[in-house]
Amino acid sequence: MKTIGLLGGMSWESSAEYYRVMNRTVQERLGGLHSARILMHSVDFAEYREDMLAGRFDSIGRKLAGIARTLEQGGAELMVIGTNTMHLAAQHVADAVSVPLLHIADATARAAHALGVSRVGLIGTALTMERDFYRARLAENGIESVIPGEADRRLVDRVIFDEMCKGRFLDESRVEFVRVIEALAGQGAGAVILGCTEIGLLVRPGDTAVPLLDTCAIHAAAAVELALR
Repeated sequence: MKTIGLLGGMSWESSAEYYRVMNRTVQERLGGLHSARILMHSVDFAEYREDMLAGRFDSIGRKLAGIARTLEQGGAELMVIGTNTMHLAAQHVADAVSVPLLHIADATARAAHALGVSRVGLIGTALTMERDFYRARLAENGIESVIPGEADRRLVDRVIFDEMCKGRFLDESRVEFVRVIEALAGQGAGAVILGCTEIGLLVRPGDTAVPLLDTCAIHAAAAVELALR
């Protein structure tokens, strides 16, 4: 089993879920007392949020590249950035290390294809929904994506940063997210990507009939498959 290097803490709510899914998946695959080999560097997310708001994306890239090098030096044999939005710096991380980086959009696109879906809805932070780094990567994998209208994008982004990243998962926000998800299905999306790794902690498959692609669970399980390959 290879050692997974996890760049986490963005937010720690979903990083804890990464840790749980990775270990649970290893246990299911190998049985007994087996668990995942993980090295995690958990950041102070407030610093990264300040960089995001100021548009200092190169600063984010330099920080994450440095963390990745440290994880590789510590023995990590593959890298996972435990967040969708920070994949805006994926190339910085990939260039900084000699071990593979498992891109969250690649893993999610494979899961969409497994469902027989080529057109998906995408909800996440404003950066994830609106900038090219994520949707273009999906397109490279043959997945077309549609996003909510501006008002709903603002709603989703606000709930992510003001609530979920602070450990608050409110029923009224769940209702709003389900409304947004079902509206995307009405635009022809065969499934909806929960393109922020906290969203799967708020919206569960039983909350809507629309197929959901939980990027946290997908990415974590795909990392285990790569580690066990």
